[in-house]
Amino acid sequence: MKQYFVAAGLSLAAMAPVAHADTVLGLYVGAEGWQAEPEGSFGSKGYAQQDFNFDDETFTSYYAALEHPVPLVPNVKLRYTEMDISGGALLNQTFEFEGVDFAVGSNIMTNAELSHTDYVLYYEIFDNDAVSIDLGLSAKQFDGDIYVAQTDNSSSVRVDYSGFVPLVYGRGEVGLPFTGLSAFAEGSFFALDDSTVHDYQVGVQWEFIDNLAVDVAVRAGYRAMMIELDDVDDINTDIDVSGPFAGLQVHF
Repeated sequence: MKQYFVAAGLSLAAMAPVAHADTVLGLYVGAEGWQAEPEGSFGSKGYAQQDFNFDDETFTSYYAALEHPVPLVPNVKLRYTEMDISGGALLNQTFEFEGVDFAVGSNIMTNAELSHTDYVLYYEIFDNDAVSIDLGLSAKQFDGDIYVAQTDNSSSVRVDYSGFVPLVYGRGEVGLPFTGLSAFAEGSFFALDDSTVHDYQVGVQWEFIDNLAVDVAVRAGYRAMMIELDDVDDINTDIDVSGPFAGLQVHF
């Protein structure tokens, strides 16, 4: 998946003109490291969810966005976020997960693959050196697995799951003219029945290279994600992941 996004970014870069002007074609590619603190629970549909003590993790995220001047046609952004969390729990009640019972008093461990891809279509409502606002729709695609086992290896279970979650998308940025500094907020949100998903980040950006060929900026801030899903392939989740991030963005 990482190789796919690198290839996609290079392909888009080949399409972009040398002249730096979004009124012709603009390409943004970036990578970020996210120091996250996961917490929460999951379980099978119809059964109690189990809380886990998840380990702190450093995740990576890659993105590419293509902006163009064609009226009514939305701009496109793709983002891949690696999210592989591990943890454990001492059971004070029986935990039934996908047909396997883990008894009271058992020490269990888990590994949950929550990596996902965001597909975003958006329009630039404002776009100048002082203020920019983007609005649109996105879809978050999950395709992973959850593994649960007793620490003595007496029983274990692995279940695959996949699904799309539609979200509303927005991004805003306020710049300080002639400094290369700006503050930004970006996020997506979904709520329906017992499912809620949000994914947002706020931060600051410093564009330290700005010329006709390319702009390069460093970014840092805070990212938070909540994944509360009801019955995605018979799996329920209530997981929060948040923490600081830092990254690099290149604009052709």
